[in-house]
Amino acid sequence: MGSGRWIPGNPSSHPDPEPAEASGRGRLLYLHGGGYVIGSPDTHAGLVGELARRAGLRATSVEYRLAPEHPFPAAVDDGLAAYRELLASGTDPRDLVMAGDSAGGGLSIATLLAAREAGLPQPAAVVAFSPWVDLTLAGGSIRSKEDADPVFTEADLRAYADLYLGTTDRAHPLASPLFADLAGLPPLLVQVGANEVLLDDAVRLAGQAGADDVEVTLEVGPGLPHVFQHHYGRLDEADAALDRAARFLTAHLGTSHPGAGRLEPVR
Repeated sequence: MGSGRWIPGNPSSHPDPEPAEASGRGRLLYLHGGGYVIGSPDTHAGLVGELARRAGLRATSVEYRLAPEHPFPAAVDDGLAAYRELLASGTDPRDLVMAGDSAGGGLSIATLLAAREAGLPQPAAVVAFSPWVDLTLAGGSIRSKEDADPVFTEADLRAYADLYLGTTDRAHPLASPLFADLAGLPPLLVQVGANEVLLDDAVRLAGQAGADDVEVTLEVGPGLPHVFQHHYGRLDEADAALDRAARFLTAHLGTSHPGAGRLEPVR
């Protein structure tokens, strides 16, 4: 499959086996979905492996801490720690890309915001599959698409947000990166299904990114559900979307943008 696991506090926990298709250039850092409460690199191994294989990249999937035992900002802290460790181990940020789905899509954006605040360079590109970026649940599709969404209801999302955030402000920019200043983030590809309650999260994220001068591409799949990319091999639209995501990531490897740059060794 070509993906390794990063576990907080275990610096030797990402062996990063190299897939046969890997070009030897480029690395993918992946953050899984699950509402910040469930999920793991194991539950997403197939999806991460498919994206890595199609892009020819080595991949690291982060086993970040989950709520309610580890509420916000534990997930962001772990995402940043994994990103920082890859840079410190010698990965050039121009050869590093990120991706995530659902809560992991929002966490990918939050991780890059935290990296920006820490003075770290940005990676070459980021892909978000059906990202959850507004934990205030203000998107109109939370209600208008509820009958069409086979996966989530508004009550589901509210329960996850309550477990993750507790009394934290739902609009905190590292919890709901839709409300953050996204300036300086790398080129962004957002893919979302039209039949999901998080449709407006994806659409508004793309709009905010564009307003903040971030290169962004939004793809809305008609009639498709939440993180439809999981259905690769069974759904033509999933295979095509993963192919486009892989091409997007590899097309940006080695390129420069306002937030990119070569990192000096971290000590």
